[in-house]
Amino acid sequence: MRQTIKLLGCCLLLLSFSCVPNKKLIYLQNLEGETPIPESELIEYEIPDYRLQFNDIIDVQLKTIEDLLRDGLDFQTQMQQNMQMGQMAGQGGGDIYYMTGYTVNKEGKVRLPVIGEVLVADLTIEEARAVIEDAIKEMVTSEIFVKVKLGGIRYSAIGEFRRPGKFVVLQDRMTILEAVAHAGDLNVVAKRDEILLIRQYPDGTKLHRVNLNDRNLIRSPFYFIQPNDQLYAEPMRVREIGAGENAVQTLSLLVSTISAIALVLNLITR
Repeated sequence: MRQTIKLLGCCLLLLSFSCVPNKKLIYLQNLEGETPIPESELIEYEIPDYRLQFNDIIDVQLKTIEDLLRDGLDFQTQMQQNMQMGQMAGQGGGDIYYMTGYTVNKEGKVRLPVIGEVLVADLTIEEARAVIEDAIKEMVTSEIFVKVKLGGIRYSAIGEFRRPGKFVVLQDRMTILEAVAHAGDLNVVAKRDEILLIRQYPDGTKLHRVNLNDRNLIRSPFYFIQPNDQLYAEPMRVREIGAGENAVQTLSLLVSTISAIALVLNLITR
């Protein structure tokens, strides 16, 4: 009986260490030692212009003055064709723009039909559009309209996400919280205060640590993710204990363990 009581005490102590406090789970808190940000305060930030680099994919669409007079500003037909091809690629888990867009090669160029190779590396989308438009104007006499967009935001989420994987989101801007939500949110045991952000730069790769619990994240240069970012969520040490995701699961596990051990001890002492 004494052995059972001692075992129960050890298990309760283990339970106290295995539960994850809410403070480690809540996003965007006003942490101690940091400048507090009231909920009604307008937070200004500067979004740096993304510059194209190797392996990016851009979508280029062209209309002449004749096309505009006939169709107006409607790009829907071409977009539907792109979407159909993208859906075919997406059925195998592929990239919607992989089949329809133009990839920046190692030399920083995209190879366009008829025009040939155009250098776009280290240019913003607007700068790339102007360069491509100038290249096309040398070959046509009609007025043209060129539309260039980044082929979505590609990023990877690995580690303690509920739905880890590689994602392509068809929008121009995306916050790190949106990226986390797109991957199904983080597991309870994920270290939200030490998310590892692996970011690609023209000259190489840099590793950054991001604290999702800190409200000052909104003022951080890592609040908006960039194409080809990788997010890695490490597990807390409580994962090594093998406890449940919450107190109820952990208590249920401990009760089952205690019952099993008590049964074994009862059989031994008979």
